[in-house]
Amino acid sequence: MSSCRARKQTSGASATTAAGDRLGPGSREMARIDLERMKKYKSIIRQAGQKCDVDPALIAGIISRESRAGNQLVNGRGDHGRAFGLMQIDPQNSGITPVGSWDSVEHLIQATKILLSFIDVIKNKFPSWNANQHLKGAIAAYNMGDQNVRSYETVDAATTGRDYSNDVVARAQWYKRY
Repeated sequence: MSSCRARKQTSGASATTAAGDRLGPGSREMARIDLERMKKYKSIIRQAGQKCDVDPALIAGIISRESRAGNQLVNGRGDHGRAFGLMQIDPQNSGITPVGSWDSVEHLIQATKILLSFIDVIKNKFPSWNANQHLKGAIAAYNMGDQNVRSYETVDAATTGRDYSNDVVARAQWYKRY
């Protein structure tokens, strides 16, 4: 199972990412702010996690980062209408046709399978990395594509805010308690 254990080291959100909430760097604070909205999706997050054998906290961490638990979406779309759903699948850049409604278990399963496919790609690309590094590389690839993951030291260099995988892991660690 892909998990988000507390032992994964993460720097969390950058000041750029946290600035949207007028916070200092604060992945856990942003996750806390999203918690009430996230509760609405708890059942489908668990279902997707079970179906895909992925820790639901990781799915929640991505949902919090991508759509602020739906709060940043208009009619299920974000990123100026380009991306779809709680986990923000971008059909234009990925060539993937979204399934289900934006807030459905089908969407979460599809998006989680995309993440899992990136784990396999990153494992093949960097066979000497450990499981935690593969996971962070896959999370970064989920945001920006695997071609932009070039080393573990620079895993977030091309991600949104240059902190995507670290922020998602920190949020997931926080959601693990709920």
